[in-house]
Amino acid sequence: QVQLVESGGGLVQPGGSLRLSCAASGSSFSRYAVGWYRQAPGKQREWVATMSRSGSTNYVDSVKGRFTISRDNAKNTVYLQMNSLKPEDTADYYCKIFGGGYAYWGQGTQVTVSS
Repeated sequence: QVQLVESGGGLVQPGGSLRLSCAASGSSFSRYAVGWYRQAPGKQREWVATMSRSGSTNYVDSVKGRFTISRDNAKNTVYLQMNSLKPEDTADYYCKIFGGGYAYWGQGTQVTVSS
């Protein structure tokens, strides 16, 4: 069983930056792909970004050029660097690691972009 603990959310003004972190327990972190999702109030959860085991990345169009997903396998941690934040980025952000038929989710961290 893998447990994920997210951190780094908070309140930020439009145009600001935040870095989310997601620390995973266990020793098999490098075997999984990693991803970030978000859920805004009253909306369905949506995919934001993914990084494969080999390091290739994909992003939803709305965050391309502003968000960067990365991972540190030595620290069992995945990051989401968010720059040029907009009010529409306000949501609960969740990390996910998956592969081999398994998927694990974090508990979520809240990001609010407001002046």
